[in-house]
Amino acid sequence: MISPPASQGAAASMLLLASNENPLGMPESARRAVAACLGDAGCYPDANGTALKQALAERLGLGADWLTLGSGSSEILELAAQVCVEPGQKIVYSEYGFIVYGQAAAHARAQAVVVPARDFGHDLGAMRAAIDGATRLVFIANPNNPTGTLLAPADLLAFIEAVPAGVAVLLDEAYTEYLAPAQRYDSMAWVRRFPHLIVARTFSKAYGLAGLRIGYGAAQPALTARLNARRPRFNVSTPAQAAARAALADADWLARSYDVNTAGRSQLEAGFRSLGLHCVPSHGNFVLVRVGDAPAVHAALLARGIEVSRVDPYGLPQWLRVSVGLPEHNSQLLDALGQALAAAG
Repeated sequence: MISPPASQGAAASMLLLASNENPLGMPESARRAVAACLGDAGCYPDANGTALKQALAERLGLGADWLTLGSGSSEILELAAQVCVEPGQKIVYSEYGFIVYGQAAAHARAQAVVVPARDFGHDLGAMRAAIDGATRLVFIANPNNPTGTLLAPADLLAFIEAVPAGVAVLLDEAYTEYLAPAQRYDSMAWVRRFPHLIVARTFSKAYGLAGLRIGYGAAQPALTARLNARRPRFNVSTPAQAAARAALADADWLARSYDVNTAGRSQLEAGFRSLGLHCVPSHGNFVLVRVGDAPAVHAALLARGIEVSRVDPYGLPQWLRVSVGLPEHNSQLLDALGQALAAAG
């Protein structure tokens, strides 16, 4: 599994670049919304998330009955596996796919079919070939975590069109807000077109609400009704719903998060190249970089007060995933990495 976060005591003195969090933290608009709702914290949250769903529906151009709220988008992934797949049936996903895909398959007692990657990303042709009569769900992340690769919209749409109607496709867009304008595509139009498509998104990344655990899934009403029937009733707290509504309306914050990430990602990639390291071009808020003896370099960085993520469980033992920080954080990481590489030989 990805290296665990530092303990609460250590966190105050550690630079945490392991979990793809927004280095700007939580928007002030969301802080105010949380503070305003705490007086009602003695009551259960709105189980349906009515106000948040309405705000999302207006933003996405969908009906509220097309939406499922989750405790982060990870819960949407889990719900999709539980709803779409019976024990012994198959879930297809890519090598180097998000680690929760395998966990969701295990929790559903499904058979995981892991398709070899191509250039660190999805080989859509091979994934389509892997779908057979026992397949019920396909996971695709765009951009992908932990590699940062991105599929072209035309290729992705052609894949969804080719998947049999009885096989659900979950398109995981946890990092979609970090895409450049020219790279963006309208996946909600695809949801309106395909009854077997689920799009999962989160407020944990660009919106800065990782600790409040809130995400959502968009799908046509028949599939959404099945997801909501399995969803725990009070799975999203009142503060999380209030914060998400405020963050969703805070266009300035989202633009700032995008700008900081775009500049910081370029800073890291240029710094890695200057150290003679290969990194995978990223479209998320992290960069996958090959450092050689990753356990030794990871330990050396920890000794210097910086935590990044080991990705051994993905079959990438020579690599580390580094979350984008503020400019000074990125500089601190690059300086320490140069020292760590020298120390590790």
